[in-house]
Amino acid sequence: MRMRKKKHLDERLQQVQPYLVQFELIGGRGEPLQGKTLNLSALFGREAPLELEIGCGKGQFAAELARRNPDVNFLAVEVCSNVIVQACEKAQAAQLSNLKFLRVDAEALPVLLPAHCVRRIYLNFSCPYPKKRQQKRRLTHERFLNIYRELLTAEGEIWQKTDNQILFEFSIEEFSRCGFALSEVSLDLHKSGFENNIMTEYETRFSELGQPIYRLVARPRA
Repeated sequence: MRMRKKKHLDERLQQVQPYLVQFELIGGRGEPLQGKTLNLSALFGREAPLELEIGCGKGQFAAELARRNPDVNFLAVEVCSNVIVQACEKAQAAQLSNLKFLRVDAEALPVLLPAHCVRRIYLNFSCPYPKKRQQKRRLTHERFLNIYRELLTAEGEIWQKTDNQILFEFSIEEFSRCGFALSEVSLDLHKSGFENNIMTEYETRFSELGQPIYRLVARPRA
């Protein structure tokens, strides 16, 4: 079911333009995507390590991460306009100059970002797409892992959190099959002793219900 467009959405998006990255893409629907690679130094006004959250939702995690790490540049990706506008508003209210947002599908990231420019990718509570025929849409499916491998630096890594056991087990299998080394695998993050965890909106809701949070770190092998 398509989400209804929020009232005054266009006006709100216009007000957060400094946080919403502008770009042009052509192609899609069976044709290769083409576009101009973003100039990250110009975008952020400085050179700094880059980290990426894919599926940032309303931006609670991204905003807090950027606030805690002012020496790092952050890009947060979200395809839904109704949602990304709220994330941009959070960043704008906090005056976070090191956080920008991309309203785009993950498939477009290799077109828009330089190769091997990201030191860490965050996958927080991605849609599990529970039906078997939907597996290719999961953000830890092989086709996305190939994208991440192209984006990550030599020492880059992926941090995943989810409440969905089936997605987590699927992710472990895909990471392993596609040549990623796994570490820090936790079946109950909030009881693991992991420090400095930043909660997402979904994580707060699920943990209050007593559901375990699964977490892992994946690194592509050379």
